[in-house]
Amino acid sequence: MKKIFGLLFIGLMIISFDSIGCTNFIVTKGASTDGSVMVSYAADSHLLYGELYHYSAKTYPKGSMRKVYEWDTGKYLGEIPEAERTYNVVGNVNEHQVAIGETTYGGREELWGDSTAIMDYGSLIYIALQRATSAREAIKIMTELMDQYGYYSEGESFSVCDKNEAWIFEVIGKGQGRKGAVWVAMLIPDGYICAHANQARITTFDYQKKNDWFNASQTVFNSKDVISFAREMKYFDGKDAEFSFSDTYAPVTFGGARFCEMRVWAFFNSVSAGMDKYWEYAKGNIEHGSYGYATNRMPLWIKPDRKISQADIFKFMGNHLEGTELDMRKDIGAGPYGNPYRWRPMTWSVDGVDYCHERTTATQQTGFSFVAQLRSWMPDVVGVINWFGVDDAGFTVYVPMYASITKIPHPYEVGNGSLMNFTMESAFWIFNMVSNYAYTRYSDMYPEIASVQNELETEFISNVQTFDKKMIELNKTNPEKVVEELNKFSNDAAVKTHKRWTELYAYLFTKYMDGNIKTPRAVPEGYKYYAPELKQPPLSDEWYRRIAADTGDKLKVTGESH
Repeated sequence: MKKIFGLLFIGLMIISFDSIGCTNFIVTKGASTDGSVMVSYAADSHLLYGELYHYSAKTYPKGSMRKVYEWDTGKYLGEIPEAERTYNVVGNVNEHQVAIGETTYGGREELWGDSTAIMDYGSLIYIALQRATSAREAIKIMTELMDQYGYYSEGESFSVCDKNEAWIFEVIGKGQGRKGAVWVAMLIPDGYICAHANQARITTFDYQKKNDWFNASQTVFNSKDVISFAREMKYFDGKDAEFSFSDTYAPVTFGGARFCEMRVWAFFNSVSAGMDKYWEYAKGNIEHGSYGYATNRMPLWIKPDRKISQADIFKFMGNHLEGTELDMRKDIGAGPYGNPYRWRPMTWSVDGVDYCHERTTATQQTGFSFVAQLRSWMPDVVGVINWFGVDDAGFTVYVPMYASITKIPHPYEVGNGSLMNFTMESAFWIFNMVSNYAYTRYSDMYPEIASVQNELETEFISNVQTFDKKMIELNKTNPEKVVEELNKFSNDAAVKTHKRWTELYAYLFTKYMDGNIKTPRAVPEGYKYYAPELKQPPLSDEWYRRIAADTGDKLKVTGESH
C-alpha cells in the first residue's frame, strides 16, 4: 500500500518508515515443489480493511466508459473506455491464471504523481487483471494505460505472474505535467526466486529498442526513455550499459535497506545458505561506487537450495527475523512475553541519537495477504488458487479461494464490516481479536494459535489435492457444474475458518483473562462445581532483574524476610 513518509537524518537523509507497506515473494515453476508459479503479497497499511475483492466477468456495449478511483483514497481520477469483455477476478488473481502484487518504493520525490493523470497503481492492477490472459499482456496493458492516461502514483514495484512466467516490473512517474512513466520489466529465470518489499530492486538490464511483447525470447521490456529521461533530469551521465534503474530513480538509503530489503533478505535466507555476505547491506550499511550507486546490494533473484511449496510461503510470510541478531523477541521492547511486534512510530531519538525498530515481513498492520498458486498443467478454471488471509500474516490462515468462483464467502465479502465498523461476521475482525489479544502474552498464546493455524492449513492443502482431481474430471463432462462446486468448496473453507477462529478467541480469552492461565478440570463426583486449575507463572529471572535494576530500592521488601 502507498504511504508517504517524513524524512529522518542519520548522517545522511533516510526515510522514516512509520508504516511502510507490502511484501512480495515470487517463485518460478522450476523453483516450486509442484511446478506451479507462486507469488505472495501482504497489503500492509494501518488504514486498510481486509476483504476479498471480486470483479465479475462481463461484456459491455461499445462506447462504455469506466470511472477510475484511486485505490488508496477512493478519490475520483477520471474515466477511460471500458473493455468490451472483462474476466472474473478474485482478489489479485483472475480466471486465466494471471496474478499481480505490488510494493510502493516511492523513489525520487520530484517524480511523484501527476495531478492530471488518471491511472494510479491500484487501478492499473485491477484493470489489467480484468483484461489480461497472460503476464506479458498484463504488463503491455499497464504500460499502455500509463502512456495514454498518465501515472498518478509514486514509484512502484509489481509482481506480474501467470501459470508459466514470473516478472518483476518497476515504474516511476515523470513528475507534475509530464505524462506517463519510466519503467523496466524483467522475466525471472525459471528455477529462481525473487522478492521486493518497498525498495526498487532492478539494477542494470539490457536496454530494448523495441518491446516485442509476445516474442518468448524477449525477457526484458522497458520504456523508450527510461535512460534518456534520467540524463535529461541530470540523474545519470554514464554509459547505457552502466545504468541502474533502482539506483538512479530510488537510491537505497539506510531505511530502504534496513526496513525494506531486510524482508527480501529474510526470504532468500530461508532457502539459501549464501546470504550471510549480504547481512551488513540488509542492516543498512551501504557501500557506494560510481554515480553514488550501491555496490554491495543483494542479487535481484537467486536459485534456492531447495524447492518451495505453498506451505513454505505461508511460513515465510510470518517471519520476524527469528534466529538473527535482530530477533525482535529478544530485546527489552519485546516485554516479558517475547512479543516480536512494535507499535509505531518506527523511528525515534533519545538525547540526540536516532534509533529504529525493525520492520519484518509479518506486521500488525496487514489488511490482507495472499499466496497465488498458478498451475499450468490444469484447466484454468481449476488451476489458479488465491490462498487468502486477513490481518497479520503471522497469525492468519490461508484459505483456498479458486479464482473462478463467482460468489465471495461472507466472512471475506466486501461490505461485511469496515475499518470503523466492527462485526463478528467479518473474518478481518475475528482475526484481529485473536492477534491483538495474543500480542499481550505472545510466548504463551502464539504456540496454541500456531497449532490451530497449522491444523487448518494442512487440512486445506490436503482437501485441495483431492478436490482438484474431482474437478478436473468433472470439467470434462460438465464444465458448468465446476464453478458451482468451486463456490461451495471455497465457501465451506471460509466459513469453517471463521467459525474455528471465533472459537479460538473464546478459548484464549477465558484461559488467559486477567493475567492468569486457567485450565478446565473434570468435576469430581459429589461436586456441583469444580474450579479450573489456576496457574500464575512468574516472569523470567532476567525480566525481574530488569525491573529491579530500573526501580532501585523502590520495590525492595524490607524488614523480616519470609
